[in-house]
Amino acid sequence: MLLNRDGKVFVGQRLDSTLEAWQMPQGGIDEGEDALTAAIRELGEEAGIAPHHVELIAEAGEELQYDLPDDLIGKLWKGKWRGQRQRWFLFAFNGEDGDVNIATDHAEFRAWRWIEPAELPNVIVPFKRALYERLLDLFAPHLPRNEPR
Repeated sequence: MLLNRDGKVFVGQRLDSTLEAWQMPQGGIDEGEDALTAAIRELGEEAGIAPHHVELIAEAGEELQYDLPDDLIGKLWKGKWRGQRQRWFLFAFNGEDGDVNIATDHAEFRAWRWIEPAELPNVIVPFKRALYERLLDLFAPHLPRNEPR
């Protein structure tokens, strides 16, 4: 989760989907790589954000997971997995909007924007909603106080 100076969260629309859903950057951990290093690498690969533009605020104290809905099992990820287990980090973005570039060599997003944290569960695909709600609870002490979800 990446927060700008206004306390808004970075979200992108995936290239491989026509849904109006938005999500935060995420990705896998390479062999021999620790989770924090992977998170910073993924921000660069997916959003073109350089490591010097982010500062770690917090790490979620638990792994979060979701399962794919039955109609997507076997269709995503070449049928290898039924869901994901995830480690989450909260970063402050100390750059400017011009420091974001989703047209990377590993592009995953067709559009991006900043939203209020409370909006996250409303913009994600439904099968990830509970995960995003839990993530908001875990990071609540570090997030700006907004209207209730």
